[in-house]
Amino acid sequence: MKIYDGGRAPNPRRVQIFLKEKGIQIETQQLDLNAHEHRSPEMLAKNPVATVPFLELDDGTVISETIAICRYIEEHHKEPDLFGSTPLERATIEMWNRRVEFGFFLRVAHSFRHLHPGGAVLEGEQIPDWGRKNQKLAIEYLDVLETQLASNQFIAGDKFSVADITTIVAVQFLKPARLEIPNDGLMNFKRWMKEVTARPSMEL
Repeated sequence: MKIYDGGRAPNPRRVQIFLKEKGIQIETQQLDLNAHEHRSPEMLAKNPVATVPFLELDDGTVISETIAICRYIEEHHKEPDLFGSTPLERATIEMWNRRVEFGFFLRVAHSFRHLHPGGAVLEGEQIPDWGRKNQKLAIEYLDVLETQLASNQFIAGDKFSVADITTIVAVQFLKPARLEIPNDGLMNFKRWMKEVTARPSMEL
């Protein structure tokens, strides 16, 4: 197997952290996103949607989309389980991962892509008003996470999961998106953030 990676971009980071949590290594080829290497004819032949990361199996099969890659890996490396071990755990983790993806992660990404000069390389035409709207929505969503973390150690319950990976990667991308966590309040979220960022898998 080989992972075609995109360095510190958010979705590649999710898979990198996932692999570290699993304690496994997969051959990796780095692609320069600023040079559009992921859009080269060679890469488009493998992954026509031009996204990173993507996983190429030994028989040439390609799996793209971050969560699909992580699910495939989990099927072959069950422990520690990061998608849940019971029907309720799996459903709850899926629910919260999707909530975070749409409510927080994508809003941080849109903020970067439409407001940061570096985002223009990927986005092309930037729409600043859309970026500013997403900045507002991303920060507002922290209140949802604060409420959830008031009664849960982690995003989807009492153990670390892929939902925490999605959330912390979005947090790590706040600065490039020109966002800051408010100084006041959000004590449960800040407690969670401190615990998660201390995990060995978070090291770059």
